[in-house]
Amino acid sequence: MNQKEYLEAVDTLNIWAKAYYTDDIPIASDDEYDALYHKVVKFEKENPSLKVLFSPTNRIGGEILDQFEKLAHKARMWSMEDIFSDTELLAWIERGDKGSQRFFVEPKFDGASLNLTYENGILKSAVTRGDGEIGEDVTNNAKVISSIPLKIPYDGFIEIRGEVVIAKKDFEEINAKRIQDGLNLLANPRNAAAGSLRQLDPSITKSRRLKFYPWGVGANELKFATHSQMMEFVRSLGFLRDDFIRVCNSVDEVKNAYSKLLLLRDEKPIMMDGMVVRIDSLAKCDELGFTVKFPKFMVAYKFPATQKSAKLLDIALQVGRTGVVTPVGILDGVEIDGAFVRNVTLHNFDEIERLGLMKGDMVCVIRSGDVIPKITDVYKSRRDGTQSNIERPTNCPKCGSELLDEGVFIKCQNLSCKARVVSSIIYFASKKCMNIDGLGDAIIELLYENGKISSIIDIYRLDRGSFNGLEGFKDKKIDNILNAINISKTPPLHRFITSLGIEHIGEVAAKKIALTYPNNWLNLNQDELLSLDGFGEAMALSYLEFMRVNYDKIIELMEFVKPKIEDIKFTQNIFSGKTIVITGTLSRPRDEIKKELESFGAKVSSSVSSKSDYLLSGESSGSKYDKAISLGVKIIDEKEYERLINEG
Repeated sequence: MNQKEYLEAVDTLNIWAKAYYTDDIPIASDDEYDALYHKVVKFEKENPSLKVLFSPTNRIGGEILDQFEKLAHKARMWSMEDIFSDTELLAWIERGDKGSQRFFVEPKFDGASLNLTYENGILKSAVTRGDGEIGEDVTNNAKVISSIPLKIPYDGFIEIRGEVVIAKKDFEEINAKRIQDGLNLLANPRNAAAGSLRQLDPSITKSRRLKFYPWGVGANELKFATHSQMMEFVRSLGFLRDDFIRVCNSVDEVKNAYSKLLLLRDEKPIMMDGMVVRIDSLAKCDELGFTVKFPKFMVAYKFPATQKSAKLLDIALQVGRTGVVTPVGILDGVEIDGAFVRNVTLHNFDEIERLGLMKGDMVCVIRSGDVIPKITDVYKSRRDGTQSNIERPTNCPKCGSELLDEGVFIKCQNLSCKARVVSSIIYFASKKCMNIDGLGDAIIELLYENGKISSIIDIYRLDRGSFNGLEGFKDKKIDNILNAINISKTPPLHRFITSLGIEHIGEVAAKKIALTYPNNWLNLNQDELLSLDGFGEAMALSYLEFMRVNYDKIIELMEFVKPKIEDIKFTQNIFSGKTIVITGTLSRPRDEIKKELESFGAKVSSSVSSKSDYLLSGESSGSKYDKAISLGVKIIDEKEYERLINEG
C-alpha cells in the first residue's frame, strides 16, 4: 500500500463504518472492513508521520447521536486490536514479554457495548461506548433488559462493561413479526441490538428481547489479582455467563480454545465474530498499558471469512475527499452471517483488471466480523455470453469534469467538485477537528444541496434564516447547531490547523506546529518545518504548498475563527526534557505516572535505547532492565523516583 492507496482506504473505511456503526444501516459486510482496516494499521505503523487525523484507527468508536443526553465514562472504554492468524497471535504474545503469562479467553459477541455504573448496589446509569470517553445515556432502556440487574449485592463503586445482544432465534422471530406487520426487516442481530438500545421509547427496546453479557470492568474498587477472578465475582452478582470461558496456561491452549470455539460458531445462540484473548494477571495488564487506541494486554482473534456466491450487476463510482474515484460493485444481493450484502468494494480499476471481472459475472464474496465485503474470485467458467466489460471512467460521476488517469488511481482534479467540497466541509466540522456538534454529514450535504453553503467559510455565515424551508429543522435544533458553530469560533490552534485538511498534517503534526510556532504558523519556511521532530520533506512541502495556494482563504476564515494559542507550562524538575522508560509493576497505574512525567516536560518512551535518560523499574522487570544495564542507562526504583521529584 502506498500513500494514495492508504488515503483511499481511509475514505472507504469511514464511509462504511458510519453506515454500520452510526446509522445502524449496514450497506456492506464485515470481512472487507477487517481486511482493509488491517492494511491501514500496517501502513500507519510503517509510516507514522503520514497518518491522517481522520483515520478510523484514531477512532475508538462511533459518533455520539443527539437523541440522548451525553455522559462521561469514569474510565475510558477502549477498542481492541484485531488479529487474524496464529502467526499474528504469536507476534502479539512476543510483544511485551507475554509468553510466560496465563490467558483468559471468551467469545467475542457481536452486539453493542454498554457501560453500567453501580453505586451502593444500585444501577445509576447505562451509557453506550460512544467515542470511548463520552457516550449516550440509555439508562431507561437498560432498565427494561431483564438480564441487567437493577440492584446487585455489592456496595462499592463499579463500572461493569458488557455486550448487548439479540439471540439468533429471537432475531428471526422478531423479523417474522415485522413481516406480518408490514415493517422493514432488521438487518442483522448486531445492528438490531445497537438500534434497539437507542430507541426513544423503552417499550420498543423491551420488545426486542435484548440480553447483556458482561466482559469487563472500568473504574472499580475491587482487589482481585486476576481478570478471571474479577469476572467470576461480577457474574456472581446476577449477570449472564457464557459456557465457553477458559483460562489457558500456554499458547497451545489458546490455539486449541480458538479451534473449539470456531467449531461452535453456528451452534452458539448468540452471533460471535471471534474470540477475545487477554492477559489474566491484572498487574501484568497495568504494566503493559495502552497504545493510543488499544490495550496492549488483549486482542480480538477474529474468525475466518464466510464466503458466498453472488452476481455482479453493475459498477458504481464514489469520489473521495482527495478526488480519487473508487469503483463499488453492485450485487444481486446475498445474505452472509445475517447481513444482506448488495455492495462490495473493488479498491481501484487495477483490481478489476487483476480479477478479470466483468458485469454479469458470478463471483465469490467473503465477509467476517465487522468488515466490508469483498470479491475474492470470479467464476469465469460460469459465463454465458451475457457479460460485458467494465470500462475505466473518463469523466467524474459527480461534476462531469475530465478525470486524470494515473494508472492505479483515477482522480477528479476539480477542486470545486461537489464530492470533494462536501467531504472537506464534513472533515472540518468533525469531532476530531472543529467539533461542531450537530453539523453531521447528512446536514452538511443538505445545506450544500440547497445552496446554503458552498465552502467551509459559509458555515460561519449561517443564521436562523438559512434553515427556512428545510424539512426537520425546528427551533431547538437550529439553536443547537448555531450555538455549536459559535462555540467553534475559538478552537485550540492545533485543532484549527488540523481541520484545514492539509495532506500529511494530522493532529500530532498540527500540535507540533502550534506549540513550536504559535505566532508564525502561517508563514513558516521549509527549514523551520524540517526542524520539527518527525517532519520529513513530504510533510514540509505539503504544508508549504497548501499555505501558498490557500493563504487568502485562511485569512478570510480567521475573520470568523480566532484560534487560541496553547500555552503549556511544565513543572520544572530533574525529569524535565529527559526521556524515561517505565517497566515492571509499580504501586500506581503506569498511565498515571506517565501523565505525571509528561507534566514535567519529560518524554515517556516504550523502549530502552542509548537516548534514554532513566529507567523507572518496578517489580518483575524484564528485558528492559537488562537492556538498560547493557547501555548504561540510569535505573531508579519508585522510592528514588519520588525522592527526585520532591527534591526538584
